[in-house]
Amino acid sequence: MVGRPEVPEAWIARVDGALAGCPECRRESAWTGVRWRVGHSTVAHLFGGEDQLFRITFRAPADEVMAFERGGPPFFRTEWGSNVVGMVLDDDTDWDEVAELVVESYCVQAPTRLVEQVDRPTR
Repeated sequence: MVGRPEVPEAWIARVDGALAGCPECRRESAWTGVRWRVGHSTVAHLFGGEDQLFRITFRAPADEVMAFERGGPPFFRTEWGSNVVGMVLDDDTDWDEVAELVVESYCVQAPTRLVEQVDRPTR
C-alpha cells in the first residue's frame, strides 16, 4: 500500500498567505494534510492522496458549484457537502486563482461580521 505524500511546505505557505487577511482563520493539522478553519467550519483542506496527487478542497457559493463541476479538470465535485469543490494541484497550478478561491471559500463559511473585514480579490 502506498502512503499519502506530504504536502509541500511552499504550497502550505501559499494558502497561509492567501488567508492571512481573513480574521479568525486558523491553520491546523487534518486527518490527512492541512486544513484552514473559521469557527468550526472548514475553509480549505490541502492534502496528498494515495494516488500521489495533491488536492485542495474549498467551499463555493451554491450558484458556482455546478460551473466548477462542468468545467472539468482540474476541478471536481466531492462527496463532502453540497458546496464543496475540489481542485487537483500540480506544478502548473495558478496560485493566484487558488488564492481567490480560498478567500471566497472563507467568505462562504465565515460569519458576516468577519466577511465584512475581508479585502476580496476580484475575479
